[in-house]
Amino acid sequence: MELKTILQITGAALGLLYLYFEYKANIYLWIVGMIMPLVHGFLYFKQGLYADMGMNAYYILAGIYGWIVWNNHKPESKKTYNISRTPLQRWLYLACIFAVVDAVITYILIEYTNSNVPYADAFTTSLSVIAMWMLSRKYVEQWLVWLVVDAVTCCLYIYKEIPITAALYVLYSCLAVTGYLRWMKMMKEKLVKTL
Repeated sequence: MELKTILQITGAALGLLYLYFEYKANIYLWIVGMIMPLVHGFLYFKQGLYADMGMNAYYILAGIYGWIVWNNHKPESKKTYNISRTPLQRWLYLACIFAVVDAVITYILIEYTNSNVPYADAFTTSLSVIAMWMLSRKYVEQWLVWLVVDAVTCCLYIYKEIPITAALYVLYSCLAVTGYLRWMKMMKEKLVKTL
């Protein structure tokens, strides 16, 4: 079996496990989130998706950060993890960070790599930075940000001829919708319990 196929299958299996834990708001998502980037990072390097490759180094660091944050902020019940809405004032802050990160990554890809998809690669990577931080804060809207990332990434990976990974992102897109609905329900249940 070709290395590209093995990496895609392994990455897809880890991705499904990660999504299961994320859907359940289970802290073990961060452990899988530290392992999966090693597989995907190597795959993206082989396919010339340099921003996505670099993003995986960020995912490892974000996994460590997320584990620490979630581990130190234990809820009364193990079923929910203090899920909340993103504060309104945070959206402007996040939009500014996205714009700066996107501009820097796009510049680097254009000037220093042979990437033939610098804008799409930078866009999905920059938005992933935002979504991952939102996940670490347990903001329910992180699912909506991931939905945009997943949809664009799926198209990008079809173009870059990594179809198994593209199919994983189709699944990610669907699960982003169900994850959002589940987290909204979990958030409302916790709110009802506190009243």
